[in-house]
Amino acid sequence: MTGRGLTKWAAGIVPPAGPQRAMVPSTFVNLLGNGLFNTASVLYFTLVVHLTAAQVGIGLTVAGVIGLGAGIPSGLLADRYGPRTVTLATLGLQAVTMSAFLTIHSALIFTLVACADRAAVSANNAARGALIARVGGDNPATFRAKLRTFGNAGIVFGTLGSGLAVAAGTHAAYRALIIGDAASYVVCALFLLRVPSYQLVPRPRRERRTGALADRPFVAFAALDGAMGLQYQAISLMLPIWIATRTHAPHWTVAAAFAVNSLVCVFLQAHFGATVSNPPEGGRAFRRAGLLFLISCPLIATSADLPGILAPLVIIAAVCVHSIGEIWHSSANIALGFGLAPEHAQGEYQGVLGLGFDAGQALAPVILTTAFLGLGQSGWVLLGLCFAGLGSLGPAVAVWAERTPPRPFQAKSKDAVC
Repeated sequence: MTGRGLTKWAAGIVPPAGPQRAMVPSTFVNLLGNGLFNTASVLYFTLVVHLTAAQVGIGLTVAGVIGLGAGIPSGLLADRYGPRTVTLATLGLQAVTMSAFLTIHSALIFTLVACADRAAVSANNAARGALIARVGGDNPATFRAKLRTFGNAGIVFGTLGSGLAVAAGTHAAYRALIIGDAASYVVCALFLLRVPSYQLVPRPRRERRTGALADRPFVAFAALDGAMGLQYQAISLMLPIWIATRTHAPHWTVAAAFAVNSLVCVFLQAHFGATVSNPPEGGRAFRRAGLLFLISCPLIATSADLPGILAPLVIIAAVCVHSIGEIWHSSANIALGFGLAPEHAQGEYQGVLGLGFDAGQALAPVILTTAFLGLGQSGWVLLGLCFAGLGSLGPAVAVWAERTPPRPFQAKSKDAVC
């Protein structure tokens, strides 16, 4: 990409001045902090705190399960007291829980802190989703896609910083990552103070108070999205193990695959996301994602039969295809997640959507490493078929949901008050 092309691309993804642009640095800093710590977290727990791999695995699994219950209550609070207020509160809680990792000295304390941290993350995701829906105005899906671009860039820079700390290998370097991540939540909150508070959207008087969990089409999509979410850990967890144990590719292929995945998402997310702005388009994007995973997963499987020179090239090509599928999947998540939720209950619905995704992520390590990785090349083919099958249901769920109340979200700019 030339300098002029890069400038044009950047201009196309920067939102207009106002609340939307104010959320850009907040998102970037938030994900920058996540990239700093998440990449090296396991190394910190094992090398600095001296926990065993089993203790870390059990603690994170327990935390993942406990955290599932925080999203919906947080979303309800966001709908009742305002999404910015609840988002700021959860950011403060995340700063506290992240800082608490500096104090852990046993497996029990680690598990307790991890549970509190995971619950804070889930709560923030629901409240922040409701805030994005309001700030996004008439097209929150396109706005969310732009934010995701900046978030991906933040992760890239955070991962680079994490790599420097890992290279240093000192206890102080690892602790600096925790401090940096905790500080990022505070800075993120400061940026959000530039976003206006929004008047509460009244619940329609005639609407039944059944809640998001009674919205069967939406719950069905949340379940589908959670299952499709295994594609993230297929790259971040399953692929590194595959490269190290089943291929002749050099180990640097893992880092190259992560870099390619991040760069593809950074440069193409906003462009592709702009074409997916309503539930029908989201359903088709979901199907498209499944078909691309059907290509990428078997392609990864073929790398086991290739020599060390060709294996990295095939893996990188597969990751490129997978990354485009990831973009379509996230675009579908945004379009359907916002488009199927009623205006007055965005927080609650984001909580349900997060519940499905978090459940899938909590189960992903066990499912991917036993049910699929254990089958070798056949496991990758089967995984691709599963993703394609899930994707094929996207359009039908979108049609079902659109035929069933509540109606899609439509923001009113006049609701904003300073």
